[in-house]
Amino acid sequence: MVEPFIFLPGVKSGFRCLAYTNGKVSSQFRQRYGCFPTLFLSTQEGCGVTLDWCDLPMSYLYGRRFVGSMDAIVLSLRTELYTLPYHLLNWNQAKNLCAKEDLYHPISMIQNMLWDFHHSIGEPLLEHWPCCKLREKALHHVMHHIHYEDENTNYICIGSVNKVLNMVCCWLENPNSQAFKRHISRIKDFLWVAEDGLKMQGCNGSQFWDVALSVQAILAANLEGEYGSMLKKANNFIKCSQITANRSGNPSYWYRHISKGGWPFSTSDNGWPVSDCTAEGLKAAILLSNLPFETVGKALETEQLCDAVNLILSLQNRNGGFASYELTRSYAWLEKINPAETFEDIMIDYQYVECTSSAIEGLALFTKRYPRHRRKEIETCIAKAVNYIESIQLADGSWYGSWGICYTYGTWFGIKGLIAAGKRYQDSHSIRRACEFLLSKQQLGGGWGESYIACQQKVYTNLEGNKSNTVNTAWAMLALIEAGQAQRDPTPLHRAAKVLINSQLENGEFPQQEIMGVFNKNCTSNYSAYRNIFPIWALGEYRSRVLLCTGKGSSATA
Repeated sequence: MVEPFIFLPGVKSGFRCLAYTNGKVSSQFRQRYGCFPTLFLSTQEGCGVTLDWCDLPMSYLYGRRFVGSMDAIVLSLRTELYTLPYHLLNWNQAKNLCAKEDLYHPISMIQNMLWDFHHSIGEPLLEHWPCCKLREKALHHVMHHIHYEDENTNYICIGSVNKVLNMVCCWLENPNSQAFKRHISRIKDFLWVAEDGLKMQGCNGSQFWDVALSVQAILAANLEGEYGSMLKKANNFIKCSQITANRSGNPSYWYRHISKGGWPFSTSDNGWPVSDCTAEGLKAAILLSNLPFETVGKALETEQLCDAVNLILSLQNRNGGFASYELTRSYAWLEKINPAETFEDIMIDYQYVECTSSAIEGLALFTKRYPRHRRKEIETCIAKAVNYIESIQLADGSWYGSWGICYTYGTWFGIKGLIAAGKRYQDSHSIRRACEFLLSKQQLGGGWGESYIACQQKVYTNLEGNKSNTVNTAWAMLALIEAGQAQRDPTPLHRAAKVLINSQLENGEFPQQEIMGVFNKNCTSNYSAYRNIFPIWALGEYRSRVLLCTGKGSSATA
């Protein structure tokens, strides 16, 4: 389960553009998101997926000049969010202000000039005939795309932000529409009650991602006999969660990639396949198919595995890397017009070491089972992916992790991707450098602990007080075990295993420590299942590949 996103380090910045205004949209919102909607549609092939689908409803709401009714809640929010009485706010002066704690990606002078130009010249033109006709046509076109997103995600949408905004758009279009009613029925998918109150998740969960990783952790620990019923349920969930058909309509017209054969981050209702989720799902499905029918039930059909392979192959970029939802369709210079002061690298779907590594692993495992199926294409894909991973390795031997904190996470993926492609410590300079990096960061107590600050500042940073974190420690252990550390010197692994074993609670769980998920370099997300999945996985691999190999006839024990 993914808990709500946490903006670093401020908390209120995410609400600024959503606050109601007194009959007017704030200048900051108007200038940065109020361009006539066709602008966003014309650049969708270049912009990042999540950004696209948030921009669409925001541009629609501005174009329609939507203003919510005033009530006690709105008035209370105004008091909470603003330091001055609302009627004294000067939006023209405030439009470029941002709390220093929240200012991670400063807006450039060129971008401010662009927004000022639109505000002073473009906007007046669009409010009068004949340009107002262009806006009206664009608004209709945007709403067409919003309905398409809603219908193809069963009104869950790609995330909570555009889900809520799309819902408001549907209400504004027709308060009695079936679209709005269907939106209402899916709000509960995002809500949950925690110890400290009601929360809303950034998406409708991480169910599939957690299941795919949990399966691998249980199998690594050789616990299939003890937890066969759990694996059977997981196998059924994996089969039910695969996307079995492409979305309706022409993918090019809707700016979409094919989806058949993929797996989503959460559930099949979400409908958005993700490259690494598909690859990890492929791995889990194949691993489960190795178990007896009596244990896990019927395996996923070969045709469905081939569909997953087809999707993975289609998602590789020319440079060999894999992005998350789609191909990288445009250029990094678009980041110069990134309007979000809180996030970085959001304008296009970039390639990641994590997604690329997962793709290699999934394809390599598939080829072992089905060596004749598209073998040449798979070999070419893996070779290009390996070159990409090696090309983005940093000077200190690490890889930057974009979805987990941070260099520990990225380096685990970098190592295991290269290993899955057939590279070995002895013949790979990249793997040797990566292992040296991880060993250099091991704490005196035996564990690893990396702070979210590393994601922001792009420099490895220990947790305050040089504390260890069980998830970081597990990632480092898994990487080193995969790279054959047990055969060279198992001592670092023994020390790390002690940290994990001593951290376990009386009820068998591992403690919830610092948040270990992240995206866009400045926003953390709490994967609450990680605290158990990765220590189990690491200790399982440690037992079978370290203790049982090096412990025979020796005193090597945890």
